[in-house]
Amino acid sequence: MKILLVDDAKSVVQVMTSRLSSYGHTVVHAENGAVAVDLFQQNAPDLILMDVEMPVMNGFEAATQIRAIEAYSQWAWTPIIFLTSSDTVNNLIMAIEAGGDDFMSKFAPEPVLQAKMKAMSRIATLRKSLSQANHKLAEMANQDGLTGLCNRRSLDHRVDSLWTTACAAGLSFGLLMIDIDNFKKYNDHYGHLQGDQCLRDVARALDQAVNSFNRESLGSDAFVARYGGEEFSIVLPGATPNQLGSMAETALQFVRALAIAHEINQQWGIVTISIGAALVANATGLPSTVFRAADAQLYQAKASGRNRSAVAA
Repeated sequence: MKILLVDDAKSVVQVMTSRLSSYGHTVVHAENGAVAVDLFQQNAPDLILMDVEMPVMNGFEAATQIRAIEAYSQWAWTPIIFLTSSDTVNNLIMAIEAGGDDFMSKFAPEPVLQAKMKAMSRIATLRKSLSQANHKLAEMANQDGLTGLCNRRSLDHRVDSLWTTACAAGLSFGLLMIDIDNFKKYNDHYGHLQGDQCLRDVARALDQAVNSFNRESLGSDAFVARYGGEEFSIVLPGATPNQLGSMAETALQFVRALAIAHEINQQWGIVTISIGAALVANATGLPSTVFRAADAQLYQAKASGRNRSAVAA
């Protein structure tokens, strides 16, 4: 384990570090609670051994701040064991209320310290396994099962967050609404299994187009999501009008380049897409504004013959 040892007494630090290191653990030292809070954020320890009485900031205050930091991270919880030479009932209560998990004497016998470290090691291993499982579940909850893109749930969540940021900073917000042309006819003609493969291929092409845009725009936060059915959305926070049009044209080209046969897609003979693009220069109100505008342009692109984009002026 990586252990954060917080104590202002050098003699205690030397003895505890020696004992813990002999068990195979890595020890990081902080001389007071304030330093401990900083080192906690830098090192992400598996366990914190916290003295109670220290200068600058005591152990109870440090534990409270650490728990406050963890409150902003999903599934974050680091065991805190308070170390003290005074194991009074009052100290025990304060330790638990401050966010501590256990209470141990600095002079605990070797078998006691070793047993507690074994228990904490088991907990650290379990925490890592649970964290990995929870992150995997979160990815699955936010990912479209067929295409691997962000799903509608993830799209709504990310748009809300990016829109709030844009409103606060007075930034622009761009959106492309994309529809595969004559997809129902494609499904009817080629079958639903081939239709699923078509959706996957188009999704991959759109993702590549967005990645290309982000590279050229040096750190843009643009992303693509499956809106539903054969519809996709590309979100372009902070985009300029030129970037909006460029992204639309790039998406059209990447999908055309797939050259997926679609015999009954009018004169094209391949799978194509139609795009409606809209941009709000200074984001205010609700994000539904830009969705309605992009949707209106999508209908315009379809009405004008498909396989093209229509960009709101």
